[in-house]
Amino acid sequence: MKYVLLMYGDESDWAGPAAEQYAAHAAFIELLKSRGAYLDGEELSSSGRAVSLRKDSGRVLRTDGPFVETAEQVGGFYLIEARDLDEAIELAKECPERIVEVRPVVEYQG
Repeated sequence: MKYVLLMYGDESDWAGPAAEQYAAHAAFIELLKSRGAYLDGEELSSSGRAVSLRKDSGRVLRTDGPFVETAEQVGGFYLIEARDLDEAIELAKECPERIVEVRPVVEYQG
């Protein structure tokens, strides 16, 4: 099964020493690859660059910036392959980010 590991955090924390963070993520990617679990992953730009769209009565309303008001934003994701949720959770425990959401991907047949 495929799972997405969504990484949340305070964006101000990500403004620190980038080399250390990149090295930690590079090691995590190598771990995932060594276990045959890595499919893809990307870092996201800051939430200030996001655009939210909301449909209402046939109109589309645009809001610049993130839709939700929270200190924790999605900073990136990994797409992994795991036998089951338990294995996905074990892999996610090795992610260098403080908050990681593990979510199964719906795979449609046909």
